[in-house]
Amino acid sequence: MLINDAFAQAASSTAQSDAGWVTLLPMIGILVLFYFLLIRPQAKRAKEHKQMVEELQRGDEVITNGGILGQILNVSEAYVIIEIAPAMEVTVLKSSVQTLLPKGTLKSIEPKSKAPKSKMAKSAASESNRAEAVEETAEVITTEADKNIEKK
Repeated sequence: MLINDAFAQAASSTAQSDAGWVTLLPMIGILVLFYFLLIRPQAKRAKEHKQMVEELQRGDEVITNGGILGQILNVSEAYVIIEIAPAMEVTVLKSSVQTLLPKGTLKSIEPKSKAPKSKMAKSAASESNRAEAVEETAEVITTEADKNIEKK
């Protein structure tokens, strides 16, 4: 025998340890990729949101997580009072404010309505619409009943 047993065993153990590091490289690469693509951007967004929430002040126009648009009337330690319509206020958590809008955005997106109708005109119109809907429903029911009778 040319190579003794002890020397052959020592050579094989160093080859195995080198192979162990090579197999860990893809895992390390995946962890680095996750950090730069997922963890770091999410932490940056969270930091920006926290700073935005701390800087909220009276008069700012905001959008909440629920999609409510309004103007801030009062800011406290944990809550914000938002005016969503004239004389309609909502109290929400500061952390539920999602976006800070530029000044004047709410006025630019208000729906342009036609001339307002009086309350009596609105109620009369809605009652006539209801009456028409009831008549149409009655006609459909009678025609379906007639068809069923003819089939028998």
